[in-house]
Amino acid sequence: MLVLSRKLGEKIYIGENVCITVVDIDRGKIRLGIEAPRDVPIYRQELLPLKGNEVNATANQTPAVTR
Repeated sequence: MLVLSRKLGEKIYIGENVCITVVDIDRGKIRLGIEAPRDVPIYRQELLPLKGNEVNATANQTPAVTR
């Protein structure tokens, strides 16, 4: 894992197509702006597709819940 420090307004580029900007810092929370092509899916961790959740559940040794 690469860990970078950024200040308000600073950017991080991933490849040529993705730019992440720190847009707000308030009481221990940060807000990020993400610029990416529409064909690049962006998910919050808790909303990862089911396949990703199964991988995370296995890594955490938590049984998967099926409905």
